[in-house]
Amino acid sequence: MLRTAHGTAHTERRHRRRAAAGTVVVGAVCAVAFANAPALARPAAPAEPAKEPLPLERLFDNKAVSDDARPREADFDGAGGSFSAQDLAAAGWTPGKELPIDGSALRWPRSAPGTPDNVRAAGQTVRLRGRGDALTFLVAGSAAAGPGGDVSGTGTVRYRDGSRTTYRLTAPDWRRGPLTTKAVGLPHLNTPGGRRTETTRLHAVTVPVARGRDVESVVLPQAPRAATGLHVFSMALRAPTNEWTGSWAAPTSGYTAVGPWKDRTLRLVVHGSAGGPRTRIRLENTFAAEPVRIGHATVAVQRKGAMAAAAPRTLTFGGKQAVVLPAGTQRFSDPLGFTVPPDTSLLVSIHLPGTVRALPVHNYTNQRSFLTADGGGDRTADRDAGAYTGTLATWPLLTGVDVGGGPGSVVALGDSITDGERSTPEANGRWPDLLSRRLRAQHAVPAYGVLNSGISGNRVVDDRYQGSGPSTTLSGVSAGHRLERDVLAQSQARTVIVFEGVNDIRAGTTATQVIAALRSIAERAHERGLRVVAATIAPCGGFYDCTATADAQRTAINRHIRQNGGLYDAVFDFDAAIRDPQHPERMLPRFDGGDHLHPNDAGMKAFADAVDLRRLVG
Repeated sequence: MLRTAHGTAHTERRHRRRAAAGTVVVGAVCAVAFANAPALARPAAPAEPAKEPLPLERLFDNKAVSDDARPREADFDGAGGSFSAQDLAAAGWTPGKELPIDGSALRWPRSAPGTPDNVRAAGQTVRLRGRGDALTFLVAGSAAAGPGGDVSGTGTVRYRDGSRTTYRLTAPDWRRGPLTTKAVGLPHLNTPGGRRTETTRLHAVTVPVARGRDVESVVLPQAPRAATGLHVFSMALRAPTNEWTGSWAAPTSGYTAVGPWKDRTLRLVVHGSAGGPRTRIRLENTFAAEPVRIGHATVAVQRKGAMAAAAPRTLTFGGKQAVVLPAGTQRFSDPLGFTVPPDTSLLVSIHLPGTVRALPVHNYTNQRSFLTADGGGDRTADRDAGAYTGTLATWPLLTGVDVGGGPGSVVALGDSITDGERSTPEANGRWPDLLSRRLRAQHAVPAYGVLNSGISGNRVVDDRYQGSGPSTTLSGVSAGHRLERDVLAQSQARTVIVFEGVNDIRAGTTATQVIAALRSIAERAHERGLRVVAATIAPCGGFYDCTATADAQRTAINRHIRQNGGLYDAVFDFDAAIRDPQHPERMLPRFDGGDHLHPNDAGMKAFADAVDLRRLVG
């Protein structure tokens, strides 16, 4: 394991920037524009003319949504185009609906079709008060000439203590923006001549704010030019999660057809890391085109298989057992006084009362879960396993389990190796599991929760799943495109370990491309206050497409990681932990899971042991 003096200097520089109260300037983070590196800290712009802050709705000056029967009532882009009110309703995005996305409680405008429902950013001052870990905008870019490019501008966050920070907001085009990062995609475009089949989209974009300061107002960016528009529909501060620690997580790897399932209950087996006296779960309808209805959900400690150790406890959502998740949104359950022991398997049971044809899933689990037959009804309260006659190899809908209190979490961002492929099934021997046990067995550093954000087949640079519609490709969107959802928005995330890239080099992606992507990930995470650790890419010689050319790219990436240059706060040398000194392009046989790419249990332990626990702490 290596760490240069530059890493310490980099961390100290970041702390000095944050400590300068009233002069801190946070650069931009565009959560949906992976190719664009975030802006670095810059001096605050000259003070804008005094303007009275108004609620966002009071500033609406553009009509984006029309009824299919009256498409001329709205003109979103200056050429008569608009979103379909019927499509929005089918996605669950009805007027006034709360839309929790990436931890922020956004809300769709209450406006009726054909009335103002968004503001074209032009330096308006929006009243927005409170504290948060970040600021999220629901946006879309437009161009009168047709589908255009991203629309960007720089705005200001004002705080009650008189200080300010700047941010750069980028809105992807409503007709051409990346589907892999959309909040919702709609199947039609309304035009003055009627409805046309064409995907339109809205994006949720998150930017940094100064933590611990009370926000007073937000100045929107100035419009870049008359022919384009940066439209803001909603905005919200992401509430701090200091009272929670992430214990378990599984990122959505795609959206896939199921069944159809009719009135079934899922019983998902998940293995937590940190323990605590309270718990909550997170459900996500990522990549979906329509809402999903949850009839009832419970949590219990697993005894064996689908059998609970005690009667499952009911989870509620806003005080109710049932909840509907609009397309692209998430929901946390209400806090439950239920003690979660550390390093323990839980049963999270979810009743789906209707007919379900497609769901977001985490595809590779290395763990058997269970479900009832069609028409089985609500069996979430069952303690025994009798009703659970089927098995599942995926985790649908469930993306997180948090526990009350605790020091926060470490997030492992990776691919199938982090996901645990070739480790012993149902033994919870993935390297993040083993790292969690190491943390719990010592007292020198905080016993962080460890969140596994590995996706089998995932890449740093390229999207495998294209972000729209049911697919059999379930290897996720790129690490950069999922960074906001799977790392930055995780409960009290403190540190991210980035261990990814082998799938890129095997697919022909160059070291230069991967290094640029890793740099962008590190800069974005740093701007949001996370500690960033890079792990070197392990050898894969002997796997069918791990060629000499691929290994040369791997070596170049690892050279960049080891040299660091102040980009990373620490470096863990996973390559050195398992490679064969006589054949450095291969792993040692005792670590090989059998395919020369995925390590076995001993290899997983070598990775976990290569983590210097002290380097996880800033």
